[in-house]
Amino acid sequence: MKRVKLVVAYDGTNYHGWQLQPNGLSIEAVLNEALSSLLREPVAVIGASRTDSGVHALGNVAVFDTENRMPAEKISFALNQRLPEDIRIQSSQEVPGDWHPRKQNCVKTYEYKILNRKVEMPTVRLYTYFCYFPMDVEKMQRAASYLVGEHDFKSFCTVRTQAEDTVRTIYDLTVTKSQEDVVTIRISGSGFLYNMVRIIAGTLLRVGTGLYSPEHVEEILDALDRQAAGPTLPAKGLTLLKLDYEKELRPEITVQNKNWDYLLVQREIPEKKKAYLIIRRCMDSCFSQLLTRMLHQAARNGARWIYVVDMEGWMQENAENRGSEGRPSKERGCGRRSPSSGRLAEGQRYGYYQLRRSHCYLEMEKIVEANDSKKAGKDVRIRKLEESETEDWISFYNEAFFDVPGSATYDPGMLQKEAGEGRRFYWICAGEALTGTLILISNREKGSLTIDGISIKKEYQNKGWGTQVLQWAERYAASEGLRKLSLMVADSNEKAKHVYEQAGFQTVRRRPDFFCAEGCYAAVPR
Repeated sequence: MKRVKLVVAYDGTNYHGWQLQPNGLSIEAVLNEALSSLLREPVAVIGASRTDSGVHALGNVAVFDTENRMPAEKISFALNQRLPEDIRIQSSQEVPGDWHPRKQNCVKTYEYKILNRKVEMPTVRLYTYFCYFPMDVEKMQRAASYLVGEHDFKSFCTVRTQAEDTVRTIYDLTVTKSQEDVVTIRISGSGFLYNMVRIIAGTLLRVGTGLYSPEHVEEILDALDRQAAGPTLPAKGLTLLKLDYEKELRPEITVQNKNWDYLLVQREIPEKKKAYLIIRRCMDSCFSQLLTRMLHQAARNGARWIYVVDMEGWMQENAENRGSEGRPSKERGCGRRSPSSGRLAEGQRYGYYQLRRSHCYLEMEKIVEANDSKKAGKDVRIRKLEESETEDWISFYNEAFFDVPGSATYDPGMLQKEAGEGRRFYWICAGEALTGTLILISNREKGSLTIDGISIKKEYQNKGWGTQVLQWAERYAASEGLRKLSLMVADSNEKAKHVYEQAGFQTVRRRPDFFCAEGCYAAVPR
C-alpha cells in the first residue's frame, strides 16, 4: 500500500464543488471514478480544500491509497488521459502513509477577480465578477491592512455551527488592478472559514465603491457579526491558487493584536516533544478559546508535553508587591505558591486537555563575598568553549537538559546568536575530561553575574561539583567587580534548589506557575 499526492487544477464552472454531492457532479466524484478505472481497484481521494460549487483551482491537493505498482510520478500522465478537459493533474508523487492534506501546517492562497469596466467582457465572464461602478483600489488596500494577522473572523464567514472556532491568520492580503481592468484580491492564510474569502471580497468591494470607509473594516472585524460585513460575492470569481506545506516547524510563533499577545515555542517539539505557550496578554472573553486552540495546535504539531503560563495575572500581582522604591519585595511572594497563577488552575479543562501544575521558577540571588582562596575548589576547572568544540558542547548540553522543563535546546545558530548578545559558554573539566557545561551572563550596569545554566555528568554528581562551580563563579564575579550572583531554578528541582541554598543563595521572587496540559492528544506521565 502506498499513498499518492496529487496537485489538481480545475475549472469549477460545471461542478457542484469538490466534495461528493447526492444531487450533482463533483470534482471528487470524477477523480474517484477515473482513478478506480485506471488502477483497477476502488479509490477514494481525500482533498485538502473542499471548494464550493463554481470555485476554480490551480493547485488543490488530494491524496489516495493504492495497491497498484504503477510509479506514483507516472499516475498524473495516465490519469489525465481519462479526465475531462476541465480537470487536470499537475503532478503526482508518493508521500508517507500518514501524510494527510488537511492535517499539515500550510499556507493557502486564493485570488478573487473583479472585472471593473463599463461593459462586460465575454471571454472572462466565467472567472470574474463584473462591477460597473468605479473602484478605488488604494482605499481597498488600506481596508485590507486591518485584516492581516491573527483575528476572530466571525464577521466574515457563514458559520455552519456555533461551536466552530472562527479565529484564523491572514499572512498577506493585497489588492491590485491590471491594465485589462481586472481588480485582483490575493489572500494568503493559515486556513479559511466557510465563504470567508468571498465575504472579504464583498466587503472590500463596498470600500472600493465608496459605501464603506477603509476604517470601517476594523469596526466590522470587531463586531463579530456576519450582518455587519459586506455581501458574499459569487463563486465564479474565486480561484484556489496553491497550498504551500510547511517543511519544518517554525521555532516560535508570536502573535500580537488588540485582544491577545502570546508566544508559542515549538523548537523542542521535534526532539523533546515539548512546547511552551506564554500568554503575555489576553482579554478574559478570548482566554478559553485561545488556550484551547493553541493546545490543539501544539499537540497536532507533535508536542506531548505542553507547558502553559499566564503572565498577565502574575504581572499585575507582582506590580502590587513592589515597594515604594520600585524594587521587588523579598518578604512577599516567596512562600510555597506563587503570588498569582493568573487564570490558570489545577484541574481546569480546555477542550480535550486538562491542566496540572508543573513548576514555577524561583529567582535566587547572593551577594558576592570578598575573594577567598579557601573557596577555590579542589577539582573543578572552568575553561571557555572553543569554536571547534561547538557541536560537542551543544550535544552535551541538550542531552543533560533533555528532561528539564523550560531548558533551552541549542543549535549552532542559536548559540552563535546568544554569544553575540553577551552570553559566555564554558566547559566544566576534571583534568582534561569534559564533565559539564556552564553559561554566564554579565551585566555591569546592574553589577551582577547571572548563572544561566549548569550541567554536570551523572558520574560526577553528588560529589560537590555543583558547589565548586558556584564558588568559581563567585570568585570570577569578584574579580570582575560584580556585586551580585543571580540564577533561576524550577521549584520542582529540589536537588538543585538545595545546592543553591547551601551555597548562600536566597529566593527573592517566584515567577508564575507553569501548568502542563494532559489529555487525549497530550498524555503526560505522572
